[in-house]
Amino acid sequence: MTEYNTQILPSGDSAILVRFSEQISESINRKVISFRNNLEQINLPGIIETIPAYASLMIIYNPLIVSFKILYREIKEILDKTKDETLSKSRTITIPVCYDSTFSMDLQEVSQQTGLSPAEIIKIHYSSTYRIFMLGFTPGFPYMGETDERIACPRKSTPRQAVPEGSVGLAGRQTGIYPIESPGGWQIIGRTPLKIFNPGSENIFLLRAGDIIQFKPISISEFESISKTQ
Repeated sequence: MTEYNTQILPSGDSAILVRFSEQISESINRKVISFRNNLEQINLPGIIETIPAYASLMIIYNPLIVSFKILYREIKEILDKTKDETLSKSRTITIPVCYDSTFSMDLQEVSQQTGLSPAEIIKIHYSSTYRIFMLGFTPGFPYMGETDERIACPRKSTPRQAVPEGSVGLAGRQTGIYPIESPGGWQIIGRTPLKIFNPGSENIFLLRAGDIIQFKPISISEFESISKTQ
């Protein structure tokens, strides 16, 4: 894996950034997730958390337990041993989404920008599968891509002060889900009844980087029924 000019860089006094590339691509992100999975399996002493991004992995560690020098050597060894066959292991998760006008606040705006009808936009959105490149912005917010270029659209020029929990949006050629109510500027085209972030659950985050997402259209009655189980 080091043939991709991977860099191992200090980030402050208690973090290391493993940078695989400067570009955003599925193949690079698969290498990031593959390395993260191998690193977690080895369970090195002193590592507190690993945070994957599009083309890099941030490793937070306790410098009182392990030094940068030792961790650098261990990371390099894991990189050298990471095999391509680990790249294909991803969970596939189906996310129900209600695209009814009650929840699709920006569907008409996206229709105007793309020249497609709301029905066409909805069908294009749920007919593809998406890779979660990273989580961020708010707890558990999944950045997924790439969407069909036909429904690519810019963020809103003026972000909303409050976007409802579960809202599904578009931004550029990405799609995402708001885990909690928060400010945001993505174009909202639907809502899921699933809890993406649930601090009271054993599994706080429903999704993780590297997952493959398939959206499934549901009715308002189905939305309400699923909501009662969350």
